[in-house]
Amino acid sequence: MLITRKLEFDAGHRISTHNSQCRHLHGHRYCIEITLSGNIIADEGVAQQGMVMDFAAVKQIAKSTLVDHWDHAFLVYSGDKKVLQFLQSIEDHKTVVLDVQPTAENLALIAFNILDDAYRDSYGNHLRLEQVRLFETPNCWADAVRGAR
Repeated sequence: MLITRKLEFDAGHRISTHNSQCRHLHGHRYCIEITLSGNIIADEGVAQQGMVMDFAAVKQIAKSTLVDHWDHAFLVYSGDKKVLQFLQSIEDHKTVVLDVQPTAENLALIAFNILDDAYRDSYGNHLRLEQVRLFETPNCWADAVRGAR
């Protein structure tokens, strides 16, 4: 069985090597969809009976391990030295430094890698992360899929 939970967050970025508008500092209302697979819990009397995982638990794990860290942050490539230096000069600025350009594709893959361990069989029902879909805009997204990363 597959289940999916969607969360949204706001973050800024720039693609320093891009030849168009994305090379400028800007932000997005990102949407992340987290798809998990697992067996439906059939144990009588447990709170999760009939579920793969409680959607509230899916949200809580995603928020604490990823979304709260990226929400209202500026996601910056470590090689973007001038912007990184500028952001680090702002007192208490929420900056997330990445080893790759913060494209939708790279962010989806990073999110998958961060969330993969967090969800791994946490309910004893063979639970595992199957896909992270990261929307940069309502019309543009990237999928990090187990086995196709």
